[in-house]
Amino acid sequence: MKIAIDAFGGDHSPEEIVKGAITSVNLIDDVEIALVGKEEKIKEILAEYGYNGNKIEIVNATEVISNDESPTVAIRQKKDSSIVVAFDALKNRDDIVGLISAGSTGAVLTAATLRLGRIKGVLRPALAPELPNLMGSKTLLIDSGANVDAKPEYLVQFAIMGSEYMKAMHSIKNPRVALVSVGTEDHKGNEFTHEVFARLKELKNINFVGNMEARDALSGKYDVIVCDGFTGNVLLKSAECGVDSLNKIMKEEILKLGFKGKLGYLLLKKAFRKTKERINYTSVGAAFLGVQKLVLKSHGSSKAETIYSCVLQLRGLYKAKMIENLTANLKQIEGGANE
Repeated sequence: MKIAIDAFGGDHSPEEIVKGAITSVNLIDDVEIALVGKEEKIKEILAEYGYNGNKIEIVNATEVISNDESPTVAIRQKKDSSIVVAFDALKNRDDIVGLISAGSTGAVLTAATLRLGRIKGVLRPALAPELPNLMGSKTLLIDSGANVDAKPEYLVQFAIMGSEYMKAMHSIKNPRVALVSVGTEDHKGNEFTHEVFARLKELKNINFVGNMEARDALSGKYDVIVCDGFTGNVLLKSAECGVDSLNKIMKEEILKLGFKGKLGYLLLKKAFRKTKERINYTSVGAAFLGVQKLVLKSHGSSKAETIYSCVLQLRGLYKAKMIENLTANLKQIEGGANE
């Protein structure tokens, strides 16, 4: 399988992105990479490292879309940008099965929708990052910002898309799906969540377990958390802030203890490293579910190891036939036709 990677997306592009691509083709036998971006710069970086030249293709793109540009305007005007060229290749080439970008989230989502297109029957695609939980596994949050103004029928589809993702990515046979609300009781929430709750309860092809409170997002009690994009983005940023704040507080308190603190840190170094690995929310990409091929938005600060993890993630989703299974499941929903 061949995966397109936006070589000029992210804070550490293009070097870390290219290094991640090299790691991927060196360690994964059945994966090839199409690096999209400024050809001469990519060649310069590739020349510094050992890699299988038969497994990396360069697709030239002379422009770059930055985070401070309007996504819609940039996608329309910068047609030779790495993001646009990558999505055009993804749409038009049968040999490319998916795409990874650490670039502007807005530009990636806009290009995925406008250049690639939705799966037939999908009302709105949704951004779905994985969150680390206290059980040592992952919880999928859908939607985390693609649809800040949502309708109940959107969230019904989000629940199905999220459930199919967890089946494909983590081999969970019957993922537990919960709706974010202000209480766990069935009657809690506003009119919007009441309607979504009723619709989810009627679905036969998901394991809907009811409402959940945001404080339980990382508990491990749920596999899929469903909400509108506004709520999801606030929840995601709050969780990220909590993780970062905890790390900062721990470092500050250790330094305050002076020599004893440093000694204690040395004794617990392995435990701290394991903890950091467990709560690392940037280790994999956020899937943009509902478009015609696999799309992963990796964190803007992604380095080589994250790109490699994203390649493994996309490979797993492709081999599990997630797009095909999702398409088949959406057909079972009444009213799932395009708007």
